[in-house]
Amino acid sequence: MLTSLQANARRVACRFGKCLARARGFALDRRGGVAPLLALTALPLMASVGAAVDYTRASAARAAMQSALDSTSLAIARAVSRHETPPDAATLFSAIFTRSEVKGISVTSDVQSSSGGSSVTASASGLMDAMIMRVVGIPQVTLGVTSKAFTSMDTSGCVLALNGDVASAMSLAGSTSVNLSGCSVFSNSINATALSVGGNATLSADMIGSSGGVSISSSNVTVTDGILSHMGPVRNPYADMQVPSFGGCDQNNMKVKSDITLDPGVYCNGISVNAGANLTLNPGIYYIDGGDLSANGGGTITGTGVTIVLTSSSGKNYATANINGNASISLTAPISGPTAGLVIFEDPKAPVGTSVSLLGGSTQSFGGAIYAPTGAISYAGGAATSASCTQIIGDTVSFSGNSAVAINCSSYNTRPFGPISIRLTS
Repeated sequence: MLTSLQANARRVACRFGKCLARARGFALDRRGGVAPLLALTALPLMASVGAAVDYTRASAARAAMQSALDSTSLAIARAVSRHETPPDAATLFSAIFTRSEVKGISVTSDVQSSSGGSSVTASASGLMDAMIMRVVGIPQVTLGVTSKAFTSMDTSGCVLALNGDVASAMSLAGSTSVNLSGCSVFSNSINATALSVGGNATLSADMIGSSGGVSISSSNVTVTDGILSHMGPVRNPYADMQVPSFGGCDQNNMKVKSDITLDPGVYCNGISVNAGANLTLNPGIYYIDGGDLSANGGGTITGTGVTIVLTSSSGKNYATANINGNASISLTAPISGPTAGLVIFEDPKAPVGTSVSLLGGSTQSFGGAIYAPTGAISYAGGAATSASCTQIIGDTVSFSGNSAVAINCSSYNTRPFGPISIRLTS
């Protein structure tokens, strides 16, 4: 028995010794140490490579997301600048951003308005599945971007031709001299000669702007802010204005031959002021239903808080205006009510080219906006000391003789206009 136990002990000792020797040999063998070292370093190496791969994918997706959000905020800003209902930010963004690997997208937007313009702030976020980082416990990457757009308007406009395609929609010719004090002139026509200054005409303005081309053959043009062609159209500031409802005739074919004062009302077939007569208008709205508003040489029309509406109750034979040279005109617009800021208002339903001829010369003064959206406005009047606020907006506008126009309009409640800039901000 003892011999057997001793034999077994020897066999166990022998096996242990061989194992110990093999272990000692493995530890001393440099070739055998590479495998565990690789095993120990493989995991962080894979994590590093995976991070680089997923970072590259996330960066590309984030750049595409930023581009789509910038387009979204600009589109919203553009709609706000046009007083349109802005598009839904999430719907617009999803139509632009089409990378399917980004899930759970959330988009928000906020619009803030101020006297200087409007600002749009938009944000978008989403999740992207990781390809390799999930091995080390990071299954998704969060993406988030923001975008800010700002709209601002040059409010220096005092003359605007609305027609979109005719030549010389805004024009000066001959020896005309026009001084636009602190204000600018614009034409929305895309014609190659949308705005023209010819002959010996003289024009002084802050800016000359046109949606088409600008033709200037006169050397007597002075601008402080430059000449801009092929710009975007200037928004019609009174596009929403409609003629207030009115009743039947209060007077018919009114002829003023002496000094007289009139009250607001409906004057069918016009009002004419003959030479030497003085017409005073009490505050309110005067509807000229057909016929002319006319003043001959030496006639005088004065009024404060007045709007003259050129219209037609029958839908034809719309009223026109015909102020001749040497007539004395001094009218200012109301600052409140349905026609606030408008001193002359032609019905938007009148045919294109309806005559609005205001050629009263230096004794002609209009405080407020002359608005004839379908009218052909001919203008000559004003002086350096006349009304500090005059806007002239028509389908076409032409100047003749000498004119002085300014837009010191803070107390007249007119609506500013000018080119709008839309840009991304940081």
